[in-house]
Amino acid sequence: MLARILVPTDGSDSATAALDHALDIASEREATVHLLNVADTNQPSLTRLGGDVVDVLEQEGTEIVSDGSTAAEERGVSVVTNVVQGDPRSVISEYAIAEDFDIVVMGAHGRRSLGEYVLGSTTDHVVNRSEVPVLTVRATDEGRQTYPYADVLVPTDGSDHATAALELGTSVAKLTGARLHLLSVVDELPEVIDAESAELPEQLEENVQEVLDAAKATANEAGVEDVTTSVATGSMPREVTTYADQQGIDLIVMGTHGHTGLDRHLLGSFTERVIQTSPVPVLTTRRSEVADGD
Repeated sequence: MLARILVPTDGSDSATAALDHALDIASEREATVHLLNVADTNQPSLTRLGGDVVDVLEQEGTEIVSDGSTAAEERGVSVVTNVVQGDPRSVISEYAIAEDFDIVVMGAHGRRSLGEYVLGSTTDHVVNRSEVPVLTVRATDEGRQTYPYADVLVPTDGSDHATAALELGTSVAKLTGARLHLLSVVDELPEVIDAESAELPEQLEENVQEVLDAAKATANEAGVEDVTTSVATGSMPREVTTYADQQGIDLIVMGTHGHTGLDRHLLGSFTERVIQTSPVPVLTTRRSEVADGD
């Protein structure tokens, strides 16, 4: 696990933050980082220099991966570079699976604000379509990236998508010796929650606790003994990021449905918002047989 790391890069601040974090992981795990720049064929890029016709985007991409390679070599990390042409959204997802990578590490674009929930289109597409787990990293002043992870958070609602995230989060916690935090958020149900008391009805609380207990048992069986469980009520993205802030979480692991658009539901529909607002890296995974048929 984590022997081959793919880092798509366009030279932006968020891509640089993603590369820095990938190098932290690679240095610790003795992994190889593969830097990929995709010269976007949707953009005009050919120009004439003297008597030659050159692709400006390919030239720029070569410089970008060269700078990244220098950073990797300074850290003593094995690095491979590649510049290819195509649509970045599809190329990255296809490249990740074709080259048998363990993880894709990408920059997440966006501000930490209530009114801004749209990821960069490339990251959004890869998160939802990649068959390889995707680790998104934000380049912000309040953001933090720490490896090895000491505290890993997995929000869960008992769904298949959350179960896929639990399996991955458990693997990461076991690999890094981290404490595993399991959080179940009852997302704004005014018809069943007394707004004044903010208490869950007894039956609902029992159901939520059953989900957490089952998830904890799964983690224990996988060899992770340090597991804590919590229940929160409110907005899913807000409660997840608030918990991450308060508990000093180093990594959030979530499932995604693999769809784009407004028809998503349960945890999968909130994953992008968590990526957008999370103070720490977010690792996403999708179970293709579930996501494609949901």
